[in-house]
Amino acid sequence: MKITAMIGQGAFAVAAAATLALAPLGAEAQEWRGWNIHVEDYPVSIGMESFMAEVEEKTGGDISGKVFHAGVLGSQPDAIEQVRLGIIDFGVFSLGPMGQAVPEANVVSLPFIFKSVEQMYRVMDGEGGAALAKGLEAKGIVPLGYYDAGARSFYNSIKPIQTPEDVAGMKVRVMNNDLFVGMIESMGGNATPMAFAEVYQSIKTGVVDGAENNPPSYESTSHFEVAKYYSLSQHLIIPECLCMSKKSFDKLTPEQQDIVREAGKNSTMLQRKLWQEREAKSMEIVKAGGVQVNEIADKSAFQAAMAPVYEQFLSANPDMSDLVALFQNAE
Repeated sequence: MKITAMIGQGAFAVAAAATLALAPLGAEAQEWRGWNIHVEDYPVSIGMESFMAEVEEKTGGDISGKVFHAGVLGSQPDAIEQVRLGIIDFGVFSLGPMGQAVPEANVVSLPFIFKSVEQMYRVMDGEGGAALAKGLEAKGIVPLGYYDAGARSFYNSIKPIQTPEDVAGMKVRVMNNDLFVGMIESMGGNATPMAFAEVYQSIKTGVVDGAENNPPSYESTSHFEVAKYYSLSQHLIIPECLCMSKKSFDKLTPEQQDIVREAGKNSTMLQRKLWQEREAKSMEIVKAGGVQVNEIADKSAFQAAMAPVYEQFLSANPDMSDLVALFQNAE
């Protein structure tokens, strides 16, 4: 009796082990964690929540998760590393800071690399985004979509900017990045890196003449109250990436991977729509506040003025020349 029971138990154990061995990866329930730097009602945040909800619904609850907003899971550089290690499953990251971990991402931080936001969509949804995806995946990150983070344009307290020559002599606050310092200097301006929190008072007191940012940032910080000229140069259009850990992605079945990729695309379309609505609202506010807004339809003179910036970048990164050319020549 005991021998028979032992044989029965052994057979059950072997059968169970065989079943587990044959079970596809990703079949077990998974609980994901998502990283986000923005507050909950931001377009990026809503896009991420939509992504997670769609994945949970279409996998029948086999994959569920929570998006942690406002950077509670750590700083962006730390979170990028945790995604690479599979500690965090997904997140939305600016491709600007991503360049520290993925050198190819630095290309989208080059001024005037994109001709417009609409062109950025085409490039990132096509050949350009696919080229960046190779670099990202080589570092353990799977891109699922490229979110809109707006276009940065110049604003100042002196005059409209129509040509690169209009920047000459201006004191312009920029982010602390050699590329952005070089951008202003190539037009004859005086680049002034400083903390973002100091910009309002610095423009008001004349420490700087102006700065540059996207419409929601220009409006929400009240910078439009002290810098009444907003010139839509769109010199920096740096997308954000809805990215997933390759380690987490590789655990999924092919069917689950298809669901995740489709949810990423749908989330991207939603976020872009919400961002455009937010920008439109900000533009209405600043115009009502007396800001003089001017379009710059032909940006070719500005792009030509960036030659020294590109030369310096390619001198330091000669292996990026083909990728830069791909983005520059894209329609």
